[in-house]
Amino acid sequence: MPTAIAVTGRELVLPPPDGQTPSAVVLRPPDAQSLDDALAEVGTLLDQQGYLVVLYPAATPAAVVRRLHIVRSVLESDRMALLPLELPPLAVAVLARQLRQLSISDFSPGVLACAARLLSHYVHAGALLGSVARLDRVPVSLTSHVKSWVPGAHFGVLAHPTPQLVKVGGAAELPAPGYVTSMTVARGQLNSHGYGGGAGHDDWVTGALAPAWGVRGVEEVPLPAESGRWWGTPKLIEFAAAIPDLSVLYQLVASVRREECHWCGFELIGDRCAFCSCPVARGDEIPALLTSQRPALTSR
Repeated sequence: MPTAIAVTGRELVLPPPDGQTPSAVVLRPPDAQSLDDALAEVGTLLDQQGYLVVLYPAATPAAVVRRLHIVRSVLESDRMALLPLELPPLAVAVLARQLRQLSISDFSPGVLACAARLLSHYVHAGALLGSVARLDRVPVSLTSHVKSWVPGAHFGVLAHPTPQLVKVGGAAELPAPGYVTSMTVARGQLNSHGYGGGAGHDDWVTGALAPAWGVRGVEEVPLPAESGRWWGTPKLIEFAAAIPDLSVLYQLVASVRREECHWCGFELIGDRCAFCSCPVARGDEIPALLTSQRPALTSR
């Protein structure tokens, strides 16, 4: 049976790259939908689709996460996987679109759900910020905090895969992915100021960073509702660079050794089942963590 991909906000549903990629299901928060309606909606979805994989930022409000667990518990469904991701909101949306692309392939529901952790290693997620004074999800030095109070100071921040911060207009640069990517950009309330070569700060992502990273293309989308809270300021331009080629995504997932969950029986990759969270049974032959199983990609 097919596997549906769900997210917790409409802004996390990015446009499909082709006419075959299915859309994502948007699960509404408690203040927008009663529990009875949520149970009915998810129950019908499971009957129609078979399996449901829900992606959401780990920083999602507690009430929303609690609702997801209540729905899964009341329905007593082992066909609903809840996957919190340590990624900024826009990166979660990009990853959800990749899983939507892969959902029409021959991967089993367990492998598809586990693929979220694997593919997250290949998403370069960051933002251009007007201030880092309230940024608490990426290590920020005291010097950067002080500089953030200087009028006109802007910072390029990479949150994933390796946190890093640079002052826009300085000599330091954010490290580029070592493989072909396309970039998705979402603009917040960031004022334009001159930087470096004289362009506006709001052009830094598309005019400086994207060419430096050699991205294949740039797509602009609405800013996710949770982005301002995640980054600590509404004055930002969020970006996420990820692999655009479906065949490469398929190869990455297919190259990882598969196991069977000894608890629920789902097929999985990595060290933990995405549906029941049970770790792979320890033995003489233990599959490596996804971080160590990361297949190599050909450099650009």
